[in-house]
Amino acid sequence: MRVIVAGCGRVGATLATQLVAEGHDVRIVDRQPKAQKKLSPGSPAAFHVGNGFSRSVLERAGIAHADAFVAVTSGDNSNIVSARTARETYRVPIVLAHIHDPRRAAIYRELGIPTISSVHWAVNRIHQALLHRHLTPELTFGNGETLLVRSQLPSYLTGRQTTEFDVDGEIRVVEITRAGRSLLPAHGVLAEPGDLVTFSVAATALGRLSGFLDKELGT
Repeated sequence: MRVIVAGCGRVGATLATQLVAEGHDVRIVDRQPKAQKKLSPGSPAAFHVGNGFSRSVLERAGIAHADAFVAVTSGDNSNIVSARTARETYRVPIVLAHIHDPRRAAIYRELGIPTISSVHWAVNRIHQALLHRHLTPELTFGNGETLLVRSQLPSYLTGRQTTEFDVDGEIRVVEITRAGRSLLPAHGVLAEPGDLVTFSVAATALGRLSGFLDKELGT
């Protein structure tokens, strides 16, 4: 992919280095020329000096042919303006913005800009590590509000219908690995010894999921 990264701070430089290592064409935009020093020596990532929302700068960076644009400067307003410019003016297929103030993140998402809020993400991960460390997520979505969690079912849940574990809006069984084979849960499927179950769970419902796995359902 051709990826344009607006902001060459710690996040931008680290992201650019990783993308370059994976073989992507990376162009970086930053107002400060000295920010280029954060990149690895000899990095093939092209560096452009200027604002991430400047059309002339973006066009020099090749935004007309970009597959993705990521705004990760230190300013929320700059990130959202840059992201909207990339999406609305240049129709870049994938646009992401890093937002520091979690109160703004929901507003920007309503504008159609996917955002990553480091505060929300960190709080959710710390909360999980403190209270639910035995439920390690396989994958997280958004800023950690929804997770995929895999767990071996305890023996006392054997014979229960897997759909009994669903809680509307909070927990859903999305996959079962049984004897090395994966299957999708259907009505009437009963839990068997050794089942490894994948749950889609809201971060706020991790405690409830722990209860399902630690004691009889519904008690």
